[in-house]
Amino acid sequence: MFATPAFAQAAGSGGSTAAFAQFIPLILIFAIMYFLMIRPQQKRAKQHREMVASLKKGDQVITQGGVIGKVSTVRDDEIEVEIAQGVKVRIVRATVAQVLNKTQPVAANS
Repeated sequence: MFATPAFAQAAGSGGSTAAFAQFIPLILIFAIMYFLMIRPQQKRAKQHREMVASLKKGDQVITQGGVIGKVSTVRDDEIEVEIAQGVKVRIVRATVAQVLNKTQPVAANS
């Protein structure tokens, strides 16, 4: 019924390594989730921020709503997009989903 001192010492010595071993699967799951889900999403978000920041007049864009148009005016947080001749709409910059045609800067004649 009573535990001898030898049994009591053996039970306490392996406790810290066993507790750490229980966390290894949790750490592995987090690492897999980071590399398969979180990191690619952060990369796409960074590319979208750069694309939106580089918008300029003359770019042909698609909005998240599916509207295709040409940028006519660029302001701080919004842009004006011409969707048909004489029809312009103001949209928030962040709603641009894709840039179809980037305007090329005019080359200086030498």
